[in-house]
Formats: sequence, structure tokens, C-alpha cells
Amino acid sequence: MKRKLGTLVLSMLIASILCLPLEASAASLKLGSKGTEVQDLQERLYMLKYYKGNITNYFGASTKSAVAAFQKGAGLKPDGVAGSVTLHALHKVTVDRSDLSRMARVVNAEAGGESYKGKIAVAAVILNRTKSNGFPSTIRGVIFAPSAFSVVSNGQFWKMPTASALDAAKDAAKRIDPTNGALYFYNPKITDSRWMKARPVTAKIGNHVFAK
Repeated sequence: MKRKLGTLVLSMLIASILCLPLEASAASLKLGSKGTEVQDLQERLYMLKYYKGNITNYFGASTKSAVAAFQKGAGLKPDGVAGSVTLHALHKVTVDRSDLSRMARVVNAEAGGESYKGKIAVAAVILNRTKSNGFPSTIRGVIFAPSAFSVVSNGQFWKMPTASALDAAKDAAKRIDPTNGALYFYNPKITDSRWMKARPVTAKIGNHVFAK
């Protein structure tokens, strides 16, 4: 399944960057660059398994090689320089470390017993909400919005996520969405909300119904 998901991600990524402008050197991260932006770059590349070194704030040879490998996979010129187009493409298929951890915790608590696809689906709902009017525009804002997720208020959110939950959050960050754009999910055997059950259903995965 992961191989199919990877092919889908690459196709979506290439399509999303075909009409972007050329790299802007002013915003480029390259050999010798330092700072928190480099650390974030390394973390995102590590998430995609391109970067395997230590997370630092220095852009060295290993970071350049990882950037070039990502560029090659994304259909960009593999020059190892992280300019605006490369960074845009990278941000399209990743989230930062803090948000990844938050998403994984929700997945772990809400869908710990679900299939891998079901786990991705829960993470996808979080990301879908950030792009929808009526919800906060950040992952943190969505997760900690009042009454948004019961697992936050009852404490289950704070448990360490499993490796599977982390992987599912990563795949959702790559814009893999088996829910078809859902903004809500629920277990029909548990919820008694008429309002929720009246929402248009977009998918049924395991014990969860996903809806808009």
C-alpha cells in the first residue's frame, strides 16, 4: 500500500509545482547556510527519508545531497540548493516536527485500533480543517480548538504515539487523503449526534464514518 501511496504523492507533487516560478536565489538555503531554517529543512527531509544525518542548524554536504535527492524525485533541477520552489514543494508534502507529533498523538488516541488507512484518514481530517473556513488555519489551532477532539480534554492525547501513528501522520502530511476531503469523523455505534449523522458522508473506513 505504501508503494502506491508514494507514487500518488509524487504525481501530485509534480503537478503542483509545474506552474511555479523559477527558484529565487534570495531565499535560498545552500552550502554554508546556518539557522533554524536549515534545521527545519533537515527535519522535513528526514521525515521523507532523504536526510539521514544529525539535525543541526548547518547546511553541509549531507544536507545538499538530501536536497538534491528530493529535487530529483520531485522533478526539479537537482542542484542541492533549497530555493523558493524547492521549499514550496517540500512544504507541500511535510509538516514541521511539532505539528507532526501533535497529529500523531490524535491519530494514536482516536484510531489506535484502526487500519493504517484509517489512521491516515484521521490525520487527513486535521489537515482538511486547516484549509476550510470555520476552523483555525493551523494544525495546533485545529487540535486544541474547544471541544474539537475529546481525546485532548480527557488526556489520551498526551500519550506517546506509536510508530504506526507517526507514519500515518507523515503520509497525511504528504496530502494523502482517503476521506475525500472530510472535515469530521465519528463512530456510528457510539455517537448519538443527529447533526453529525446528517452530514454528507465522504467515506467509511473501519469503525469510522467520515463526512463534510
